[in-house]
This record gives sequence, structure tokens and C-alpha cells, in this order.
Amino acid sequence: MSLFATKPLSRILSESEDGEHKLKRTLSAAQLTALGIGAIIGAGLFSLTGPAAALHAGPAIMLSFVVAAIGCAFAGLCYSEFSTMIPVAGSAYTYSYATMGELFAWIIGWDLVLEYAVGAATVATSWSRYVVSLLRDFGISFPMEWAAGPFESVTLPDGTMIASGIVNLPAVFIVCMVSWLLMIGIQESARVNAIIVVVKVAVIILFIGFGWAYVNPANHVPLIPETVTGEFGNFGWTGIVRGAGIIFFAYIGFDAVSTAAQEAMKPQRDMPIGIIGSLLVCTILYILFSYVLTGIVNYKELNDPAAVAVAIDRTPYIFLRKLVKFAIIAGYTSVILVMLLGQSRVFFSMSRDGLLPKLFSAIHPKWQTPWRSNLLFMLFVSLMSAFLPLSKLGEATSIGTLFAFVLVCAGILVMRKTNPNLPRPFRTPLVPLVPVLGIAVNLYLMYGLGMENWLRLFIWMGLGLAVYFLYGRSHSRLGIDNSNGIDVTR
Repeated sequence: MSLFATKPLSRILSESEDGEHKLKRTLSAAQLTALGIGAIIGAGLFSLTGPAAALHAGPAIMLSFVVAAIGCAFAGLCYSEFSTMIPVAGSAYTYSYATMGELFAWIIGWDLVLEYAVGAATVATSWSRYVVSLLRDFGISFPMEWAAGPFESVTLPDGTMIASGIVNLPAVFIVCMVSWLLMIGIQESARVNAIIVVVKVAVIILFIGFGWAYVNPANHVPLIPETVTGEFGNFGWTGIVRGAGIIFFAYIGFDAVSTAAQEAMKPQRDMPIGIIGSLLVCTILYILFSYVLTGIVNYKELNDPAAVAVAIDRTPYIFLRKLVKFAIIAGYTSVILVMLLGQSRVFFSMSRDGLLPKLFSAIHPKWQTPWRSNLLFMLFVSLMSAFLPLSKLGEATSIGTLFAFVLVCAGILVMRKTNPNLPRPFRTPLVPLVPVLGIAVNLYLMYGLGMENWLRLFIWMGLGLAVYFLYGRSHSRLGIDNSNGIDVTR
């Protein structure tokens, strides 16, 4: 079978309704939008905005959020068309299988592992730090060596630094709890996520509202600091681009909405609302948030992962500090939830196609979720978050996401050429302009992340190709049917 054999849409849709692989349709447009917001607002906004402003964009970090949102918007419009044409689990993996063939589908599926699994482990590690800090605010001491891995140095509450931790137990705890929630049901997960979204959005609005009166206009002058060294990313326009690539992690998640398409009640109507709606809400909040942050504190003083706390200290509202920490913890929790949801649904689709072992597509008879997939990733992500220093993998996660966006935009061009008459409940506007711009903007943001991250991506993809040629290709259901003389075009 050709490496570029595509999987017919009729077959994809019929397999999604097969009783053995059927997921429960319970999610509304509002719940899908909340899932998107739940995944988007989290680690990127609270931890990366300050350092990106201090080192790269200055007050123009607001423009970095706009640039990143433009790249996301182009991709989101393409995602929306695909999600209404192919309302099944799998997201970009399934779309690539229908348009560019099995090899490209495998590449994008493996790429999503990098985005979701590594991203979830990274966020779980940060979640642990904030929980320990919040407990300390309430007078509860948690041993720091049990909240960091063996490859990370640990600063004790008295300022003493020890060479390494032992194991990050809080990170393991949150990964296990979220995985258990995902196993018992998507509706239950969506309800918990909706509560978390309300909490963290409310606290962000409080920060914007209380902080607005303390914005010093002088801190926004100049809006775009001039580059000093002439290096790419050192302020100026290239600093805005570099900042956009870094804070792109803050937008990761809206694409995870499309992985839940098979569990949406009315996917043709609700998927575009969930994808574009969550992206629009978060972009507005991000711009306002970064305006207030860089207005209260000069950008040169924001090179701190807890930049929001630095800003709160410049106001009389010290009580907000605990609230913001609580919102960050809530935000991280919902990010972990949606990333682990997306990961299990992508592997569910790849397993159903025979490219991965069957255990990934096994549906629980009562919960109607791919529980074994959730269980395996609970173990995998728990181990990573427990022992590995993942603080530097945010950019690696971003480049993986950008690569997925590029392929989805390219898929729209291919699908319009090969299947121009297929029903499209939602149509990406201005084709080919929107997909081409999506490809160009996201590739430019990938370029801005530097060769080190490109190298990581190539190594990860090389490992994935080895797995595909050693296992996936020989077990592919499409390939097996083709070799047995079964008509794979239907």
C-alpha cells in the first residue's frame, strides 16, 4: 500500500459510529467553548508573559499576543471546516488521514503526542510548585524535596538550596486525579472543567479591573523598544515575533476542542462555536491582561515566572496574591485535563486504524471512554512529571503545535482540490488565502523559536517514524484491507 493512501471520509464516519468504537455524544457548544478556554488559559499566560516581555518584546508583548492569535485564527478556521466535515475523535490526525495519506497522518498524530503528553507533564510540574507555595501561604509546610525531581535543584523556605529533589509527588497526584476523572466520563470532566474556567476567568478579570487604575502610561513608552544587539528576537519587530513564538504556549488548547468532536451533540454547529469562540474570548483577555501587567510594572522588571505576583505587590490589593495563585492552580488543572483528553482521543483514533495496539481504542462498557488509553497515559505522564525537569520543554510543545497547524491548513487546500463537492456545514472563508496565510504565519513563528527547538522536533519525528515502520505500517487496517482485495475507497 502507498504511504500516501488516504482514508475515505465515508469509512471514517462509519467507523466512528461502530458500536465497538462509539463514544457518547453529550457535549454542548458552551461546554466545548469552556473546554477550549480551560485548555488555553493556564501556564502560558501566567508564567511566560512576564519573561517574554522582559527579554524580547517589551510592552509590545500585547502585539505578540495579537500575532500569535492571527496564526491561531487562520488555523482555527481550517480546524472548524474539518471538524464539521469529519466530526470524529482524532483532530488533525484524522484530517490528515483523509487528505494527505497515512504517513502524514502518523506524523501529525505523533506530533500531537509531543504537544499533549509533554505539555501535560510540564504543566503538572508547575502546578506542583504553585500548590506548595499556596500551602505555605496558609502556614502548611510541604517538604520541597518531595515536590521536585532528582534532576532539579530545590530552594527550601529558609533560602537554603539543595542539589536535587527526590520525586514530584504533587505533580503525580494531579495527573492521577485528572486521569481518573477522564476515565469515569467526559460529561463529568466537562462539568468540573466548567467550574474551573469560571474561577480562573473571574480572577483574571479581577486582576485587570483592580490593576487598571495603577497602570502607569510611562511604562508603555516606547511601546516597541529598539533592538540593541541587532540579534533576532532582541526587541524591535523580531522581538515581537520571538515573543509570539514563546507565548504561543498560552494559546495551546483550542485545537484540543476538535479532538472531542465525536462526543459533541451537534458537531456541525457546535464545533466552530467551540473553536473560534474559545480563541476569541482568550485573545481579548490576553491583550487586556498584558496591558495591565506591563503598565503596572516596567517590562525590564518582569523577568520572573511569578510576574503577576510582582505586579500585585505594586498595588494595595495584596489579598489578590492568594486568589491569583488559586486561579493559576485552577488554570493548570484544566489545562492538564484537556491535554490528557486530547491525547487519549488521538491515540484512540490511531489505534482504531491499526497504527497502534488495540488497547488504546478499548471502550469501557459503563463509562464509554477509552479508559485504558487514559490509564496508560496516566502512568506515562506521571513518571515524566515526577522525575524529569520539563521547564524548558514549553517551546518544544509550541513548535509541535505550530507544525500541526501548518498541516491542518495545508489539508484544507488539498481537500478543496480533491473533494470540492463534499458537504461543508462550515466553510473556511477566502480559500486559498486563509490557509496559505495560516501556513506562512505559523512557519514564521516556528522559525522564530530557533534551531534548538527544530532539532528537538526532528529527533522526536525520527523516533516516531521508526515506530511507524516497525509496527504501524504492517498493522494498518487500511493496508491490510488493501492487501486482502477489499475495496478501501468505500
